[in-house]
Amino acid sequence: MNVEMKTYHIHPMYFTLSFINADAGANSVKSYKLSPNEHFTLDIQNGGDQSLSAELVLQKALDREKQAVIELTLTAIDGGKPPKTGNVQIQVNVLDVNDNSPVFSKSLYKVQVSENENAGTTLLALSATDLDDGVNGQIVYSFTEKRRFNPDDVFSLNESTGEIKVKGNIDYEENQAYEIRVQARDKGTPPRSAHSKILVEVIDVNDNAPEISVSSIMSPVKEDAEIGTVVAMVTITDHDGGKNGLTYCKIIGSLPFKLKSNYKNYYSLLVDGPLDRESVSQFNVSIIATDEGIPSLSSTSVINVKVSDVNDNPPRFLGPVINVYVKENSPIGNTIHILTTLDSDLNENAKATYHLINSSPKETQISSIININSETGDIVSLQSFNYENIKTFQFKVQILVEVIDVNDNAPEISVSSVMSPVKEDAEIGTVVAMLTITDRDGGKNGLTYCKIIGSLPFKLKSNYKNYYSLLVDGPLDRESVSQFNVSIIATDEGIPSLSSTSVINVKVSDVNDNPPRFLGPVINVYVKENSPIGNTIHILTTLDSDLNENAKATYHLINSSPKETQISSIININSETGDIVSLQSFNYENIKTFQFKVQATDSGVPPLSSNVTVNVLVLDENDNSPTILLPYSEHGSVNSESIPYSAEAGYFVAKIRAVDADSGYNALLSYHLSEPKGNNLFRIGTSTGEIRTKRRMSDNDLKTHPLVVLVSDNGEPSLSATVSIDVVVVESTADIQTQFRHVPLKEDSFSDLNLYLLIAIVSVSVIFLLSLVILIAVKCHRTDVESLSLVEIQLLVLKT
Repeated sequence: MNVEMKTYHIHPMYFTLSFINADAGANSVKSYKLSPNEHFTLDIQNGGDQSLSAELVLQKALDREKQAVIELTLTAIDGGKPPKTGNVQIQVNVLDVNDNSPVFSKSLYKVQVSENENAGTTLLALSATDLDDGVNGQIVYSFTEKRRFNPDDVFSLNESTGEIKVKGNIDYEENQAYEIRVQARDKGTPPRSAHSKILVEVIDVNDNAPEISVSSIMSPVKEDAEIGTVVAMVTITDHDGGKNGLTYCKIIGSLPFKLKSNYKNYYSLLVDGPLDRESVSQFNVSIIATDEGIPSLSSTSVINVKVSDVNDNPPRFLGPVINVYVKENSPIGNTIHILTTLDSDLNENAKATYHLINSSPKETQISSIININSETGDIVSLQSFNYENIKTFQFKVQILVEVIDVNDNAPEISVSSVMSPVKEDAEIGTVVAMLTITDRDGGKNGLTYCKIIGSLPFKLKSNYKNYYSLLVDGPLDRESVSQFNVSIIATDEGIPSLSSTSVINVKVSDVNDNPPRFLGPVINVYVKENSPIGNTIHILTTLDSDLNENAKATYHLINSSPKETQISSIININSETGDIVSLQSFNYENIKTFQFKVQATDSGVPPLSSNVTVNVLVLDENDNSPTILLPYSEHGSVNSESIPYSAEAGYFVAKIRAVDADSGYNALLSYHLSEPKGNNLFRIGTSTGEIRTKRRMSDNDLKTHPLVVLVSDNGEPSLSATVSIDVVVVESTADIQTQFRHVPLKEDSFSDLNLYLLIAIVSVSVIFLLSLVILIAVKCHRTDVESLSLVEIQLLVLKT
């Protein structure tokens, strides 16, 4: 006989079985027996025509993955003497239902790929298994969570094989890593799914040449600039990583300049030799930056530096002596000579003015003889010369201009190359900004110094004279302070001194430095048995001090041991919401508690995670009726006991034994005689199940007394079972034949099971009373307010 049944039926199912027996009457089929097994029992029914039928009853849920075929033997027994039997083999084929979710081989896959990898390159193959059969076990793979990043743009996923290949362009400079979420879904109805995560680390290749950025160019540079004067700030950046991003730079050729490294890739272009505008008025400074990749890449930048004029060249006459010849008696006001000079300087520095200098005050006053136009240099006679009176005279010409400075200019703060936001894991010494302090005054009035106002994790480093770098000088923590207003004051050395202030706003950006945290290391979840499949039994929550993707947690199951029950077939966790959902109805009698671990992983790069242990405790429900033990446990069989007519009051008749698969009060049993009503001949011990006589027999009593014993548990609502016993009165003890007789020494003794239950109940009560006594003692040693709060809290815990 073949029977097909689906997995995981919870409610009892009945299949009617019957035998054909040619005999009739007392020789017909009287009882049935089923081979021992854990899933099925027989329910034997009496027909009105004294025929018996048996129903195969499913008592325990089936699981095809554990046992796909169940072999049973049904035996029919007739009432003849000797009794004869007939057997039939029953094969129960358990049909699959979609009760198992797919399980990935890993909760997190890690793989590396080089940037610019060719399309079609295979990265990895996902692997998921499903314990179900047929379409219920066929798995389809797909990408999930297509938000800002769509995995389909860069990668392809074969939905059948789980093979992931490169599809689009992979650029290390755009994404150093990809976090991809994948789903494995079976084809069952309804489908079940599982989720996993892939972390693709992009390996950098040297595909970016260094970039040269020039700022704060001081051009033109005065030709009398001192050696070490800063001409420009140079920043070298390379978007590659590792050695590919390490750079060095130098000046091409021999020029009166040099590069000085300030910090890492920040440089100053300095004057390194004398400048002479009259010789070279402009320099094209070529800087080459090269990285350390293999092969190395380089780039060149040309800084045009103009040299400005300073008055370092005096005007030069054509000779040290000028001889001017004038005819005597020439008219007054004649221009007797025009002075000319040469000056290598430019503009005002080359513009000459002329003034008379008397050679000697004792000599003739030259100013009364001639006049010089200071602008044009024209020498004009102021009298007519008489050769007989003056044959020759001499004079000198000189120019002198001097300006005295006063402190009328406050320092000016110029901020460039601000790196904001700064990552909170920035190393000490990281350059945040470049500062230049300028003061237009001269001398001491133009000398300046600057500092940061207040105590902040930053410092100023002097690069050269009035050029500074703002550096990180302490640990940054965005979770504590997300932005700084760095106030810088610059003061000159004039009397009185002048100062100015500039505020640099530095924002701190988040890095993934905080793992998600569960509220505690262990979570206890209480679930009632027989609760519906699909119930959310708990919602996991985590706290993460980071921001955005760095704080977004996903949840995954971690099996504590592969030998234990596959947790994924019992519960499922929604990776996004943390909902723990039951995949089956829990039976307290089969599983009282189980434990699993959950890992919460954030979406940062690299991701951080933490674990929590979840204890699921199944609460017992009164869902099992008492079971009558042998020899009175066979349904439909005739149970009879004999007693002698001379039996005294208290004579032992029979002992009914029963057990209940539930626990606690749900398994505490009591025994009662339900039929016949108002029985005054027999009584039963409510806790022992012993049936005894209440009095001696009389002639008016029946020879056969049908008794129905009701066994009830103490659950809510109470469940019960009954057993029928025919007590036959015989004339002598020699006629007594019983299947089983055990006469206890003491009538009211408890069964072992009931004794253990009573001990457990008393222990719990004692513990509860001791707790109350301790609470009262604590209350006496504290203030009324504190004591009241403590007692209320403790009582709440006990009730919970």
